[in-house]
Amino acid sequence: MRLILAHPEWALGFEDETWWSRFAQPQMHAWGEPNQALKLVEKTSHPNDPEPKALACYGLLVRCYAQARSLPEQVWLRFAEGNPSSQLTIAYLQWCCDKLQAEGKKALLLIWDNASWHRSQAVQSWIKAHNQQVKHSGQGVRLLVCPLPTKSPWLNPIEPMWLHGKRRVAEPEEVLAPTELAERVCAAFDQPYEAHLSVSKNVA
Repeated sequence: MRLILAHPEWALGFEDETWWSRFAQPQMHAWGEPNQALKLVEKTSHPNDPEPKALACYGLLVRCYAQARSLPEQVWLRFAEGNPSSQLTIAYLQWCCDKLQAEGKKALLLIWDNASWHRSQAVQSWIKAHNQQVKHSGQGVRLLVCPLPTKSPWLNPIEPMWLHGKRRVAEPEEVLAPTELAERVCAAFDQPYEAHLSVSKNVA
């Protein structure tokens, strides 16, 4: 925190991935009229439904500071095709760096867990090459990575946001289409919906 306060051109980011299910219902409570309690209907997938049962999503809880004052935090979301992977993670990090550069930031203090795609050689090599390019060109946003201790999700403040978000977008009866679910999630976090991250078929 002292580093961030000493460098207003830096941003603090807590990154994580989650899955948004089209069928699973979150545990929740709601106020209602007497004898008219809200009921979440158990949903089942149809054998002929070609759509995925759940959508993978990358998220970065961004906190910025100016003159020792915290600015409103945001959660930057990008849904992804398939499961999180090294290539998808690289694409997401590049997207985040581009957004931070547009806001005049010079570095991102990135805090995340020890997921295999975070620790992969491909991601580590990309971060190293990315930082070298930023240093040599003087353009872009450096990545300063701080991994969390193993099995400590409670240290990542984006984790409870996933839970509250899943409660906000819960549909009592209908099964949402993937795009409708993604749009609803982005609206819940007050973020624009963007095309899903994908891996080129030419990438092994």
